[in-house]
Amino acid sequence: MTLLILAAIAAPLVARYDPLHVDLFQQLRHPSFSHWLGTDIQGRDVWARLVYGARISLAVGFFSQMIAISIGVTLGLVAGYYGKWTDEVVMRLADVTLAFPTLLLLVAMVAALQPSLGVVLFTIGVVGWAGMARIVRGQVLVVRQLEYIQALRALGARDVRIVVRHVLPNVVAPVVIAATLGVAGAIMAEAALSFLGLGVAPPTPSWGSMIAEGRDLSQLRNAPWTSLFPGVAIGAAVHGFNLLGDALRDALDPRFRRHTAAADRSLVP
Repeated sequence: MTLLILAAIAAPLVARYDPLHVDLFQQLRHPSFSHWLGTDIQGRDVWARLVYGARISLAVGFFSQMIAISIGVTLGLVAGYYGKWTDEVVMRLADVTLAFPTLLLLVAMVAALQPSLGVVLFTIGVVGWAGMARIVRGQVLVVRQLEYIQALRALGARDVRIVVRHVLPNVVAPVVIAATLGVAGAIMAEAALSFLGLGVAPPTPSWGSMIAEGRDLSQLRNAPWTSLFPGVAIGAAVHGFNLLGDALRDALDPRFRRHTAAADRSLVP
C-alpha cells in the first residue's frame, strides 16, 4: 500500500509515458522493457495509466471519507449527546440511507448528476455518513454517562465545550479505524462506477474504466494484461487498507488488546 501511495504521488516521475497518449501502432503490445505492463487497445501505456489511475482512486478514497467523517461525526455527536427526538430523527435518516443497497444508491445519485470526479467522491462521502454516525452515536451514549461528564454538566459547562473537549476525543479512535476501512470501500465503489461508465470521464485513467475497456472476449484472450493489472491494483489497494484498519484496531481499541492478551496467555503452557 505504501508503494502504491508513493507511486501515485510520484506519477509524473515513474509513469515513463503520457497516460493519455494514443499510439495506434503500439496496440496491445505485450509487457516488455519498453512497456512494463504492455499497452491497451489504443496503444496507451498500461503502467502509466495505472499509476495515474491510483491518484484518482486514492483521491476518491480519502476525500470521500473526509466528507463522510464531517457529516457522520457531527450528526452522531448531536444524536448521542442530546438524545430524545434529535436521536430519533438522525437515526431514522441513517436507517433510510442504510436500507438501500449502497451500489444501487450510488448509481442512482451519480446518474442523476453529471458524472465527474467531484460528483463521485461527494456522492460516496454522502452515502457513507450513516455508518459513521452510528459508530459515533454508540460511543457518545457511553461517554455521556461517565461521572466527569455528568459533573461538568452539573457545574454548568456549555454543551459545545463538553462535546468538543471531552466527548469528541473519546470517539476519535473508532472513527479513524472506520475511516481507514471506508477508504477501501470507496476505492471499490469508484471502480464499480467507472466500470459502469458513471465515474470519471474518459480518457482520464481510472482502474474501473481500464477493466471495462479490456473486458471484451478478444482482449481477454489475447491481451489479458489490459484488465488483469488494474484488477490486481484494486485488490492490492483494498487489501492494504483493510490490513491497515485491522492494525489500527489492534493498536487503538483497548478492548481488543485485552482480548488478544488474554488469548495469548491462554496459549502459554
